[in-house]
Amino acid sequence: MKKYYLLLVTVFLCISCVQKTYKRTIVLSLDTNGFKDIEKVGIRGNDAPLNWNSDYEMILTNDSLYKAIVTIETGYKTTMVKFSINDVFELKNQPNREIVFSEKDTTYYKATFNVKD
Repeated sequence: MKKYYLLLVTVFLCISCVQKTYKRTIVLSLDTNGFKDIEKVGIRGNDAPLNWNSDYEMILTNDSLYKAIVTIETGYKTTMVKFSINDVFELKNQPNREIVFSEKDTTYYKATFNVKD
């Protein structure tokens, strides 16, 4: 009987500890003004579809502004990212950028390459 009770309590605790996840859409804008010979601009980060091994491609929208729209599923209120130009990371030896999610459905994040907020 004690084993059954212990199993029941363990199952209850495991179920109650699961963090609810939410879909978060982030619209990212990156200013690359002053950089030349750009072949590729990307973003890397913690949460899929982002990762730290390969770029999520950003699209050129005007002369030096790149954009990407990413939808992730997370239970956290923030995510971490870094941008890259031609596979070279920004902010060498500095912490990652932290994006704090808006209370609304979409978070807008504007950055300048290699300039910390």
